[in-house]
Amino acid sequence: MSPKKILPIALAASLALSAAVWSQMANMPGMSNAPAAGTSSAKLDGAAIEKLTGLKGAQDAKENVFKVSYPRSDLHVVSQGVTITPPMGLTCWVAFTPMGDHAMCMGDTVLTEDQVAPVMSAALDNGLEVTALHNHFFYDNPKVYFMHIGGMGKTETLATAVGKVYDTLKKTAADKPSAVNADIDPAKTSLDPKKINDIFGTSAALSSGVLKLSFAKPTSMAGTPIGNAMGANTWAAFVGSDDKAAVMGDFATTESELQNVLKTLRKHNISIVAIHNHMEGESPRIVFLHYWAIGKTTDLAKGVKAALDTQK
Repeated sequence: MSPKKILPIALAASLALSAAVWSQMANMPGMSNAPAAGTSSAKLDGAAIEKLTGLKGAQDAKENVFKVSYPRSDLHVVSQGVTITPPMGLTCWVAFTPMGDHAMCMGDTVLTEDQVAPVMSAALDNGLEVTALHNHFFYDNPKVYFMHIGGMGKTETLATAVGKVYDTLKKTAADKPSAVNADIDPAKTSLDPKKINDIFGTSAALSSGVLKLSFAKPTSMAGTPIGNAMGANTWAAFVGSDDKAAVMGDFATTESELQNVLKTLRKHNISIVAIHNHMEGESPRIVFLHYWAIGKTTDLAKGVKAALDTQK
C-alpha cells in the first residue's frame, strides 16, 4: 500500500466534503478568486448566525471560526453503568469560517436513532451535505448516533439551513417518531422476485428467503484492481411479501456521488443507518452508506434503483 499520509478513518469520512461541491465553488458569484478556508481576514457576524440557527455561539479569534453548540442535556444516556453527559461527547456543534465573501460550515449532530431520518432529510432538503453517520459508544441506552454536516455558500443561507436542522432536531426530541414493526421472517418470504428483477434488469433468485442483488463499484489500491468480490460494490437484500417487505444493503459511491444518492434514498423514505469508509488509499475514493426500509416491494426496489441511477 502506498506510504502516502492518509487521514484516520473517522476523520476522513467526517471532514471530506464532496469533491463536486469544491469544484462548484469556482462557479459561484464572487468565488473565482476566493482564498482557502481560514485564510480570510473577514469576520463573520456571530449575532446573525446565532439568530438564524437558534443556537448560542462563541468566536475563536485564533482560527477565525464562529462556533455554535447545542448540548443534548435532554438525553439521559448510560453506557455500561456510566452516565454520559454533554461534555463527554453529547454536544451538537456547527462551526463557521469565512471563504472570501462566502463561508464554510461543518459540524456534528447528536441524534437518537429515531431522529436520524427526519434530521438528515432536513439537512439535505436545505442544501447542506451529510458527510458521515456513525456511533461513538457501545452499549449506550438510548442509542445515539452522530451525523456530520457541512456546506459552503452565503453565511445567511448556511445559518438558515442549520437552523432548519435544529428545528427538526428539537421537534423530534419532543415528539418522537414511531418505528414500524413489520413482523417479517425470511423463512416465510413470499415476494415475487420477477417484480424486483424487472425494475433492476437482473435475474436474481431467492436464497434462504432472501433476494440479494449486487452491483460492482470498481476502484484500485496500490495499483491493484478492487472489484465486487473484494467488497467494492452496492448490494440490496429484499425479504418479506409484495405488500410488506424489508430492504437492507450498502451503497458504494464516489465522493461526488454521495449527496445525490442520499437525497434520492431519503425522498423514497429509505433510512440511512451509517456513512463511512471501508478502505484507505483507494482511487477513486469510495464512501459507503448502509440503508434500511420497510414497505411495498416495488416501492422499495424503485427507490434503490432511483439512487443507483444517480451514479455514473
